[in-house]
Amino acid sequence: MKLLVQIPCLNEAENITSVIQAVPRNIPGISNVKVLVIDDGSSDGTAEIARNAGADYIITNKKTSGLATSFQRGLSACLELGADIIVNTDGDHQYPSQLIPKLIAPIISGQADIVVGNRNPSDNKDFSFLKRKLQRFGSAVVRKLSGVDVPDAVSGFRAYNRNAAINTHVFTSFSYTTETLISAGRRGMHVVSVPVDTNSVARPSRLASTMLRFLGRQAITILRSYTMYSPLRAFGTIGLILVTIGMLPILRFLIFYMLGDGQGHIQSLVIGSMVLILGFFTIIIAILSDIIATNRQLLEMALEKLHKLELRNNTHNDK
Repeated sequence: MKLLVQIPCLNEAENITSVIQAVPRNIPGISNVKVLVIDDGSSDGTAEIARNAGADYIITNKKTSGLATSFQRGLSACLELGADIIVNTDGDHQYPSQLIPKLIAPIISGQADIVVGNRNPSDNKDFSFLKRKLQRFGSAVVRKLSGVDVPDAVSGFRAYNRNAAINTHVFTSFSYTTETLISAGRRGMHVVSVPVDTNSVARPSRLASTMLRFLGRQAITILRSYTMYSPLRAFGTIGLILVTIGMLPILRFLIFYMLGDGQGHIQSLVIGSMVLILGFFTIIIAILSDIIATNRQLLEMALEKLHKLELRNNTHNDK
């Protein structure tokens, strides 16, 4: 089996050498280990330092495109290079590269499609109190929406088997972590977690300038992903809530009308009717969105087959 370790990074000149050199090149069950660095438009010479540190392949984005874009570009490149297993790790050396054998063990044994490194965020002393609580809450939300039991939903230390990587598509430019888990859960992939240690990272995260901004963008990503993969449940629930709310003032009007005092409560009828109509429109949107989602799934199935054919042809041509 061939393993590729991909490292999306931005301005990690100080850390990229230690990340690359810590990658184990001899792993039981793996015949070939290669390192791919995706440099997201760094201005500090990260790509050249990575090459000197022993990176086998380097992709350089002409401009900074975002973590999710670099992640997806790395997956595509790894597949074209013939990877059977792909490990994603960060360029800040938060995740000890020497733990890669532990991370990929469930995939080698056939027990998992995707493995996520669990940093135990609720008790990790490298995280602030607020971050521990928010990580725990966010992971609980993702578990609920995706149906995947992952205690550390935003961990970037992950492993994918070839089929899971082919079926992983990221539509946001912010972060791939939560979106790909929701997608994996909805596709019925087997996702497991393994506990991992972490190295202390002194600098703040580059995903967002503030914690509030990070939370806002993560919330939008989660909401967008959930409505994309479960539109009928998402919009249908909202529609039923609006219909229920709209019925209440209408019932109020009917009660007073039967009591002979309907004229003085006409505003209840108007408000209730407006909310009721809005609820019906939302339910219609839910049905149409579900039809669109079904068509998207058919397109994704066709894309998967096309991607496999392209990869097979590329492998044949290389031979």
